[in-house]
Amino acid sequence: MSFSISRFLAILMKEFIQMRRDRMTFAMMIAIPIMQLMLFGFAINSDPRHLPTLVEVHDSGPFTRSFLASLETSTYFDVQGTVQNSQEADRILKTGLASFIVTIPENFERDIVRGERPALLVAVDASDPATSGAAASALSKLAQNSINALATGPLAFLAGKPDAFSVVAHKRYNPAGKTSYNIVPGLLAIIISMTMVMITAIAIVRETERGTMETLLATPARAPEVMLGKIIPYVLIGYVQTCVFFILAFLVFNVPFVGPVAPFLIGLNIFILVNLALGFLFSTVAKNQMQAMQMSFFYMLPSILLSGFMFPFAAMPGWAQIIGLLIPSTHFMRIIRKIMLKGADLWDIVPDLRAMILILVGITLLAMLRYKRTLD
Repeated sequence: MSFSISRFLAILMKEFIQMRRDRMTFAMMIAIPIMQLMLFGFAINSDPRHLPTLVEVHDSGPFTRSFLASLETSTYFDVQGTVQNSQEADRILKTGLASFIVTIPENFERDIVRGERPALLVAVDASDPATSGAAASALSKLAQNSINALATGPLAFLAGKPDAFSVVAHKRYNPAGKTSYNIVPGLLAIIISMTMVMITAIAIVRETERGTMETLLATPARAPEVMLGKIIPYVLIGYVQTCVFFILAFLVFNVPFVGPVAPFLIGLNIFILVNLALGFLFSTVAKNQMQAMQMSFFYMLPSILLSGFMFPFAAMPGWAQIIGLLIPSTHFMRIIRKIMLKGADLWDIVPDLRAMILILVGITLLAMLRYKRTLD
């Protein structure tokens, strides 16, 4: 049979008409490349800067003032205040409010002048190795520049002297700087989010396509009853995934778990419910399984790139951090890293638990509202 131009054009026109009708797929084809370009071009930064830093000052001479001024003008550090003692510094590092605690010890300037080579102490949150490398090196240069600025008159002998002091970096929570200690815990958030959202959305849309959802809609069941009945069975799947994850994390990657189990379980259950509710919400918007999968993929891109999974959260621009704070994975990733690597307790993760609960309430209300409209 010869090739027919008329049949070819007819099929071609049919596909264009079908594409025009499926507006969701067409919108995703345009939106996903734009989102990738914006995220990789503006939000992702492999050279982290403006990292939150606190200073513990025990010497108040000209060098200290010059050094603090250099820190505040540096692009690597974002000086957010001071701490009074090491106990407060430990608490702040554990909660993740700061990446660096710089300590200027007593008599630091006097010891420099005497040639005793004092140590400038830096406590580093090394749970994310990417935040500690270049910034720690920049800290040493800033201190040296501060000394050179004061090396006049009787102190001229200090100019260009690289061994006038030393920088002692105490890497906390991941002294060896293993990338797996940061990536593996965060991967649990990505795995649960990806599977829970996609499985729930596709499963519910599949019932709609098969017509079984119409039977369910004809029953007296209300929106909350349908929603809970649909998502609760998948909670067990989340538990199975978590168990498999920890078996591999311990046996293959030797990732530690130094914190209590109870706070982690609280965060895990809330996180699973958030993602299942989000999948239910997507199912009320998608008209077929393809759209449900596309919406899930569209959600997973910012979930991976803006949650702090691959790139330091503090190094992202302000608008990207605002979006990231609306993503449940961001908060659960902080919870699991704090508990596994830092030994955080329930009070240390309360802010992230509160954020996930608020997101859960918002998504649930929106999903039930969409479900009621579907009923109409």
